[in-house]
Amino acid sequence: MATWNSRGLRGSTLEEMINRTNEHYQERRLALIQKIPTPITPVKMDKEHRQITLAYFEKRSTVDYIGAAQGIPICFDAKECVSDTFPLQNVHEHQVRFMEAFERQEGIAFLIIYYSERNELYYMRFSELLKFWKRAGAGGRKSIRYEELDPRFFMKLEHGYLVPYLDAVNVDLELREA
Repeated sequence: MATWNSRGLRGSTLEEMINRTNEHYQERRLALIQKIPTPITPVKMDKEHRQITLAYFEKRSTVDYIGAAQGIPICFDAKECVSDTFPLQNVHEHQVRFMEAFERQEGIAFLIIYYSERNELYYMRFSELLKFWKRAGAGGRKSIRYEELDPRFFMKLEHGYLVPYLDAVNVDLELREA
């Protein structure tokens, strides 16, 4: 069983930006995307601050978000990266398998990677992730260099907090139809 120790605000910036974006999309009836909570069993509590400080994961989670955008099933995971090299160990095999099965059901699966040092967002199509995943599995590089990314899928933050991933989904759909 995996254990979890609280590490403060790690990952919360990206998650908060995505949550606000999802609220924005839902208000405008563009998409209904929900955060999937990771099921945990608390072990230690900080009673003074009413916070969990140690817990066990009950089961492996799949992805961070799932829902639909104008009838299209969507699932994605959010990842943060400080350097220009994204380690593939940040993506777990069960997540790749889930995303693969999701795409077989005609859904769209992707990662949103936030390069915090650059303050840049990247939409990584599942097909692109799978290419890097297979390369690592064949003994190749176990990380993705910034220079290897497709320039068409960089996203600019809108209004300082919106993650415009539906624009990238549209580009993704166009490429699938081509």
